[in-house]
Amino acid sequence: MNSISILIENESEGERIDKFLSFIFPKTSRSYIQKAIEIGNVCVNGVKVSKNYKLKLEDKVEYTPIEPVKLSVEPQNIPLDIVYEDDDLLVVNKPKGMVVHPAPGNYNNTLVNALMFHCGDSLSGINGVLRPGIVHRIDKNTSGLLIVAKTDFAHKSLAEQIKEHSFTREYKAVVTGHLKENSGTVIAPIGRNPSDRKKMTVTDKNSKNAVTHYTVLESYKNYDYVKLNLETGRTHQIRVHMAHIGHPLAGDDVYGKPKGNEIKLNGQCLHAGLIGFVHPRTLEYVEFSSEIPEYFSKFLSGLMPI
Repeated sequence: MNSISILIENESEGERIDKFLSFIFPKTSRSYIQKAIEIGNVCVNGVKVSKNYKLKLEDKVEYTPIEPVKLSVEPQNIPLDIVYEDDDLLVVNKPKGMVVHPAPGNYNNTLVNALMFHCGDSLSGINGVLRPGIVHRIDKNTSGLLIVAKTDFAHKSLAEQIKEHSFTREYKAVVTGHLKENSGTVIAPIGRNPSDRKKMTVTDKNSKNAVTHYTVLESYKNYDYVKLNLETGRTHQIRVHMAHIGHPLAGDDVYGKPKGNEIKLNGQCLHAGLIGFVHPRTLEYVEFSSEIPEYFSKFLSGLMPI
């Protein structure tokens, strides 16, 4: 791409170069600018500089935007556990450990790669090249049911139902400790954790309302086996809400502190076991379920009943 030359004037003297360029190009993030500096796409007076270089009067800055990488996702012959399929959609039982869609640095072995092999071009394109057919997600280390849209018609209908919170979503989980009540509701807004942007937290700042209902199915020494129903579908909602009330999910290495056999879970003990929605074509309510998988039942069988 063509480079851009900028001559530094009085008002910019002493400013960090990464901050200066992100101000000059407001549609470009500071992290993108820093990456450009790191790979040598920014020079001052013909010399490569670091991101914390302080600008001087009459410095000549040469900035070359990073050449955009054409994103593509390849179909892969990965077995799928398909619970239901028709011309508009399919319901898939995702295994624990599988990422739903590709992201930078991880373009292979995702659910989308498998779906592209199975469905070919028959996936909705509303969410773009990296997320064809994906209407909603569950975390990498959460197992269970996902709806995939084959057509834009189905995708729009399903997305509207999610927006209106009219989906039925039921999960099974193992939480640490014992809940005070056998059933209850957690109502607490969820937003980004200001100190760690990869995590969510209960907060009143820049957050959205979140509601989780829980029921204890069985109690074990140090653990409760619970059913959870979602009214809302916020990122990491169950994991954040359970940790917020002092009972993080067994194995959750982000919102909890796994110990003993929990470490072998390689992530939270959480399964999306039931999903219900109005079919976009027939307008009939349909519901699908799946049993807890082997990793989950094996962990339960190792716990001591009370």
